[in-house]
Amino acid sequence: MALDKINEIHLDVLQEIANIGSGNAASSLSRMIGETVDIKIPSISIKGFNEAIEELGGPETIMMGTLLFLSDGIEGMMMFLLPIDVVCDLVNMLMGTDISSHEEIDEMGESVIMECSNIMAGSFVTAVAEMTDMVIDISPPEITLDMLASIMSVPSISYADIGDSLLLMKNELEIKGKTTSANVLLLPDMPSLGKLMTSLGIDF
Repeated sequence: MALDKINEIHLDVLQEIANIGSGNAASSLSRMIGETVDIKIPSISIKGFNEAIEELGGPETIMMGTLLFLSDGIEGMMMFLLPIDVVCDLVNMLMGTDISSHEEIDEMGESVIMECSNIMAGSFVTAVAEMTDMVIDISPPEITLDMLASIMSVPSISYADIGDSLLLMKNELEIKGKTTSANVLLLPDMPSLGKLMTSLGIDF
């Protein structure tokens, strides 16, 4: 079975996982920055790589991408994609700076965002692991600041043997009265997705 062939029941389960995982990640971010982070129910959909790029703003949109590889209970890849305005806001809140452009983000700023992404990813994965009673390990994060087309080329090449579709989780956050987005791409291999569904009592 390919990712784009899963049924509505499987999507409903993935939606619930996205709800719990995103809520945990938002709570961790709130504790890290010392501000309330409100999150709406995330939307989840199956997209081709090019479809996802267009939906997130187009190939030339600059974003901060944090790539993590999943192993043990689930094999695959997770990527956090943050718009530049969110990245600048997080760096400013955590470092007391006043930057407004990706060109002003230095090595220390990238390190801060990497740590944010690592904590959020860890919280997301922990929620999934607890929900499914599975052990899931994540790799150290790899961070890049680039155009979407370039960022997305990494998973599209690395996971070409799995297929040309991915799970797109779109989150809407509100921090200090400002609404913004934080998106998660998830590309599990199909046997892993089957194990996840089976752990929840869902036929796959």
